[in-house]
Amino acid sequence: MGKKSDGTLGWLRERNRQRVVATLRERGSLSQAEIARVTGLSRTTVSTLVAELKDSGSVAEVSSTMPDSKGGRPAVQLVLRDTSEVVLGIDFGHSHVQVAIADLGHQVLAERLTLFDVDHKAKESLDMSVLMAAQVMEEANVNHSDIVGVGIGIPGPVDRARGTVGSATILPGWIGLQIAAEMATRLRHRVQIENDANLGAVAELTWGAGRDSSSFIYVKASTGIGAGIVIDRNVIFGATGTAGEIGHTTLDESGALCHCGNRGCLETVAAGPAIVKLVSQSKGESLTLSRIVALALEGDTSCRRAISDAGREIGIAVAGVCNILNPERVIIGGPLSRTGDLLLGPLRDSIRRCAVQAAAEKVEVVPAVFVERSELLGALALAIAGANGSRTVQAPTFHPSGAPTRSTQAT
Repeated sequence: MGKKSDGTLGWLRERNRQRVVATLRERGSLSQAEIARVTGLSRTTVSTLVAELKDSGSVAEVSSTMPDSKGGRPAVQLVLRDTSEVVLGIDFGHSHVQVAIADLGHQVLAERLTLFDVDHKAKESLDMSVLMAAQVMEEANVNHSDIVGVGIGIPGPVDRARGTVGSATILPGWIGLQIAAEMATRLRHRVQIENDANLGAVAELTWGAGRDSSSFIYVKASTGIGAGIVIDRNVIFGATGTAGEIGHTTLDESGALCHCGNRGCLETVAAGPAIVKLVSQSKGESLTLSRIVALALEGDTSCRRAISDAGREIGIAVAGVCNILNPERVIIGGPLSRTGDLLLGPLRDSIRRCAVQAAAEKVEVVPAVFVERSELLGALALAIAGANGSRTVQAPTFHPSGAPTRSTQAT
């Protein structure tokens, strides 16, 4: 015999309420119309359930600055008011560590950023992230027992079966390090890891410029250049986790030697270090990428030319991806995207020149909503999806074994 409540109106009502709550947990803020579209429930049913959730204090209304998908006035957005459980997100960039904590209603409670040589100090980076996690927990006034999941992004391909870096050439300083197991032990929580560009794509899919798009490419233009590929609202990882490594597309077989071991890769001419080297040599002074971006926005000719040239080269690589995947949109994130059309204009020109006409005419090139924060927010989304049992973002989960290890941490 089935359960006594199966098929009753009360059971169906509760099931639909859970669907609405689960959708808000997975997607963050949504309008009632968006909830109806995602769940397949009628607008009348959604309206009734939302009213009940608001009356109980489970759901709140927030204002939105983003127009609806048809360009009209922003719809009232709904979010869960769930602060009893939280998730931790950690983003390891090539030269920074970012940590944030958020509740299951997608509200970021606290976050921190520390500049650090992640590429060459792998274990020290893990220790630094644990220290920063303790700091954001204290700032958000949450307990260790409140954490229900941890999402981690790394600046390289992920071996999903082992929880390690998936390439011995792209991130050599981390080879052999059991990242997921190490962090699960340090944090005493289940841990999910993913490539940072993939997480950037997840953030833009969940809250940003890919929210109303089913298929797009997210490009992180920073110290490295990587892409997250979304097809039918699912992230594509590839057989060994290297899908989207466009930074190692060969543009010139006789070009400069890349750290991956090949020559003439996109990163050798368009990534942050290449731009910094070129402009610094031109000006006879040592500059940072952020300073070059600032100077370009102020009108500096050499900085503008270097970034424009980088956009042209990135566009050539992206055009090849457009020919294969035919996406609706290309979303450009990372610090270089702060220059707007200075980067995006030449990038669009290269796509129009190098991609087949049908693909080039279809694709829209837009800046990311979150710029440098996409990967961090994607790590939070990964943790939230894991806490909710969602399959939207599939990644291995690792549980800590034994007591946490003690380590000396930088202050």
